[in-house]
Parts: sequence; structure tokens; C-alpha cells
Amino acid sequence: MIDKTNVFIHESAVIDYPTQIGAGSKIWHFAHVMSDVQIGLSCTIGQGCFIASKCVIGNNVKVQNHVSIYEGVICEDDVFLGPSMVFTNVLNPRAHIVRRDQYKKTIIRKGATVGANATVLCGIEIGSYGFIGAGSVVTKDVKPYELVYGNPATHKGWVSKSGHKLALHKPGDEEICPEGGDLYRLTKKGVIIV
Repeated sequence: MIDKTNVFIHESAVIDYPTQIGAGSKIWHFAHVMSDVQIGLSCTIGQGCFIASKCVIGNNVKVQNHVSIYEGVICEDDVFLGPSMVFTNVLNPRAHIVRRDQYKKTIIRKGATVGANATVLCGIEIGSYGFIGAGSVVTKDVKPYELVYGNPATHKGWVSKSGHKLALHKPGDEEICPEGGDLYRLTKKGVIIV
């Protein structure tokens, strides 16, 4: 159900029903949201975006222009999806073989960023506040607060909730984020807030 008094949907956007769009959300020019999608509160869906059936978009998610989100993708709250990035949902697609029963779940955890023109292969989990650099091809899971980029994307460091690169190199290293003020520590399992 959509309360159109609290949601902005541009007249050129196509919304297939039933779908859920939370209050304060905006859907811009030429976007297409298929049926059975859940979009949370205060989201922005940019121009030319496509969101397939059964996708889940949390609260305050920013989907920049020309992003494709295919079935099986779940974005938690405060996720940022950069312009023209794309998700996949089948590992070995072929036009002549129907593989809808093989869609893989891809999860983008709270606060994560996926940079412009990145590709995220299906079945991946990007941890909370993980950061994927622009143009990257993500082929494996990303830990919380981990910075990855390249093709294929590889570990390049750690970031804070605010997206600042942290000088954490060995377990026990600590640093305070200059913007958020939190203290971060690198452990053998990854980064934690102290």
C-alpha cells in the first residue's frame, strides 16, 4: 500500500502493484519498480533505475541514477548504491536456459557503500559499512568496515562509519575517526568499534 500524499513518484516512473513504498521516499524519472518490492522510509530511487520483484530496500537507502537491482537483492538501512552500479542474480546466465529457480541472495548490510559502475556478483554479502570502490567487480564477501576495490575487488584497508580510511594494519591497531569520533580497533576477525 502506498500513501501517495507522503511519497513522491515522478509521472514518468513505472510502479507495478502490489508493492510497498515507505513515507518520505522519492522515485525519479523513468524508474521502474516491479511488483512485490519493499522500499522503506525516506529512500531515493534515482533516474532510470530498475528494481525487480521481491527485492527489499531498507530505510534511507540512496539508489543513484541508472542502478539495476535484480531479484534476490536485500539492502538494509542507510545503504548507498552509486550511479550505474549493477547486481547480478545468476552465476552462469544463458539466454536459452531459464534459471529463475537458481537466483542467489545478495545482502548489502547497514550503512554499506557500493561505488559508481561497480558490479556485485550474486550470492555476495557486503558487511555493515563496507565500502566498494568505483568500477569494482565484487566476487566474494566483504567484511564490515572493509574497503575493497579493483577487478576483482580486493582488500585495500578499513573505513569508519563516516567512510574515512583508517590506518589499521595489524590486530590491536586503533584509530579515532576524524568525523564521527568513534574509536576503531582491528582484531583478527576484522574491525570493531571500541
